[in-house]
Amino acid sequence: MKRQPNILLFITDQQRSDTMACYGNDWIQASNMNALASESFVFENPYCAQPVCTPSRATLVTGLYPHSARMVKNNILLDPEIKSIAEMTSNDYHKAYYGKWHLGKETTRQHGFDEWLPVAELPWVIDHPDTPYHQFLLENGIEPDKTTEAGHRVFSGQLRADLPEHLSMVSFLCDEATRFLMAERDKPFMLQVHCFEPHPPVSGPMKHVHDPNKMPVGPAFTRYPKGASLFNRLRAERNIQPDATPEKQRAAEAKLRKFRAEYYGTVTLVDRALGRLMDALEKSGHADNTIVVFSSDHGEMAGDQGMREKRAFYEPSAKVPLMMRIPHLGREHRMIPGNIGHIDLVPTLLDLMGQPVPEHLQGTSRVPVLEGRETLDNNDIFIQWNGLGDRSLGSPQINLIATLPWRAIVTADRWKLNLCAGDQCELFDLNSDPHELTNLFDEPVHRDRIRKMATKIRLWQHETGDDAPLPTV
Repeated sequence: MKRQPNILLFITDQQRSDTMACYGNDWIQASNMNALASESFVFENPYCAQPVCTPSRATLVTGLYPHSARMVKNNILLDPEIKSIAEMTSNDYHKAYYGKWHLGKETTRQHGFDEWLPVAELPWVIDHPDTPYHQFLLENGIEPDKTTEAGHRVFSGQLRADLPEHLSMVSFLCDEATRFLMAERDKPFMLQVHCFEPHPPVSGPMKHVHDPNKMPVGPAFTRYPKGASLFNRLRAERNIQPDATPEKQRAAEAKLRKFRAEYYGTVTLVDRALGRLMDALEKSGHADNTIVVFSSDHGEMAGDQGMREKRAFYEPSAKVPLMMRIPHLGREHRMIPGNIGHIDLVPTLLDLMGQPVPEHLQGTSRVPVLEGRETLDNNDIFIQWNGLGDRSLGSPQINLIATLPWRAIVTADRWKLNLCAGDQCELFDLNSDPHELTNLFDEPVHRDRIRKMATKIRLWQHETGDDAPLPTV
């Protein structure tokens, strides 16, 4: 009898899709991601469910939209009654979770996983500070530089980011995952590896790999999003000061170029660790029976539209990489056109493992697409922002406007509608305007299109129990 396939799920943090060659970036140093893509199904237009960590990760783990999982902002607890993919997978599998959880009680094994390797060092996720990564740094002579309110000595994000490559969190995680792959076991496995990188701080060991003055940036870089939502305009104004003197504007651009180059360097750091993990998978003897899935929880603006971070529906923030190497379906590059959302990942993984797909899941198994029996030609994607941010975003004005909820649709014919009941709504034609430079929402010629797209959002809300207010259009 053929053994059930293993699953190796590798999730990065805050990695925009255009950080590898298969998504158009043919100059970044990401040879291992590119090599994986050359043997994988690559989804052309993948989107997260909400462009911020906790809600997106809740969807990746539960197969529910953030509002359904009741995980609508950062730093809240996933209800023990809401099942994870591990709890939907039979005990025929050994289920391991390594790395960033961000769904509460970070250091406590939970939600059906048999093995748990926490790494978080930030005060808001500490149950106790004695994580394996914490001990690893202590053993390597690194002293904590921060004290939590509870009196725990921990390592700050900045200290961790500035460590040498061999002490970085992603290197540690991939070394531990390598040991997992080399271990003898009599069950198939599902190993999830969730790293913190390339999430800022990005001033790490690869920060000089990419020249900020020579890297291509594109037409949206440091561009003020005139005509866009107030939320996006306020965020851009904080970074690029559009009304400042030319000298100050050049300084702002130089700062964003430096950030983007260092961000790309952190992608390279992840890439090098991923390469070692893929080499270990080959040496372990499991490669021919292991499905490798690579994605990220959300993207990073990195200066586009004058913005940094995520929390926006723009492509650099909401669009993510997604590729799957499935040995029994071949190991060659195949691009799958159309839209896909993270909401489909849990049912697809369960289907690939031969597990029942529960009816309560809000996504769809895309195994028929992978097998060539179906397409994504008619697939619309829904994205949300639920307001009430988890921390200060830079100013009282930004924090205030950030509390407004948004809902978005990306239609199969590649139009994007972003709706908010209290802010300027947005419409982009991604076919002719892939960089989202022109907001068409107020153009009378598009009124009927907007009505149809808004109706699709309302139907989706009805089907998924979403009560966020929408404007009348």
